[in-house]
Amino acid sequence: MSTDETTTAVVAKPKPVKKLKPARKQVKAGDIERKETPQTGKEYNIWYNKWAGGDREDNYSNKVKSQTRCNIKKDSGLTRANTTGIRYCCLFFARGCCPYGWECDYLHTLPDPDNALPDSSKDCFARDKFSDYRDDMGGVGSFNRQNRTLYVGRIKETGPGPETEDIVTRHFKEWGEIERIRVLQYRSVAFVTYVSEFGAQFAKEAMACQSLDNDEILNVRWATEDPNPVQKVAEKRRLEEIGQEAIKARMDPRIVDAMRAVRALEDGDILDDEGEVAEDPESGDTGDPEPKRRRIELPLPQEATSKPPPQPLGLLSADTIEGLKYFAEIRKRNGVSAVINRKAMPPKPLTSGLGVADYGSDEED
Repeated sequence: MSTDETTTAVVAKPKPVKKLKPARKQVKAGDIERKETPQTGKEYNIWYNKWAGGDREDNYSNKVKSQTRCNIKKDSGLTRANTTGIRYCCLFFARGCCPYGWECDYLHTLPDPDNALPDSSKDCFARDKFSDYRDDMGGVGSFNRQNRTLYVGRIKETGPGPETEDIVTRHFKEWGEIERIRVLQYRSVAFVTYVSEFGAQFAKEAMACQSLDNDEILNVRWATEDPNPVQKVAEKRRLEEIGQEAIKARMDPRIVDAMRAVRALEDGDILDDEGEVAEDPESGDTGDPEPKRRRIELPLPQEATSKPPPQPLGLLSADTIEGLKYFAEIRKRNGVSAVINRKAMPPKPLTSGLGVADYGSDEED
């Protein structure tokens, strides 16, 4: 007895893309009281916009904890910038204190690392960068270096290093994809490196004067350049790859394929269907250190193969004799033209004395 079995394939429906709702107002105007820290300095620096000359440790210990904090899941939404085309984020949204909500002229979302900003000399909040960092490594930053690492100080450690790293990861991953985190145990310091520079810029403002799990006040600044040579090489390679991808994205793919085909023809390579260099099947995996590229072997001309090399005569070598014959031929050709020109030119009359008689007359008087 045979029965026909039918199988039905269940196709999973794709999840609908969640649409952004209008951004909510994080605070109401007048709800936040501005508290200024007691100043220990005696001089006001108009460049850094703060007091100078005080104790450095007292300045950090007297910082006031931020009264607001951004919540990406609740505060993200549509604003006027989504209709006007502005790509910069709202600075007060990152700090959690934007009172405008959907009426704000800037974005209330995380910066998109795939979309480049129209001006590379500005950060994701449309603030102008400077040529160098401040002495305290704070502020906007520098346009001469693509910095993706943040220095996070004044962390209260209550456990071993891995536990502190998990706490830092949980609080900082909200602002972007993290590449690596390094915690200096017993020094209350961590270095957070983001995949995108925009993520580091947003996280620096969002976590300034915030706390983790132990009610501390974080000191978030830009990190200096990593002295590790391995990281320097990796960063250089990453920047080169980004540059190559940017150039390739702006070039016509037909021109790229044509240049690749010309280079393969010059090197004697064979291209596959995808335009990549195919391996030579004759070489095989013999383990020889010879390069994979095969040069085009051009046949030698018949004159060069049939004519025997000249033999040296006497004290002079064959190359010297060939050179002398070459220069003799050139001299012979130039000599004939020189003789012709010499015969065509009239002889120059000889003059003696002051040459007074030669001035327009042949007479002595």
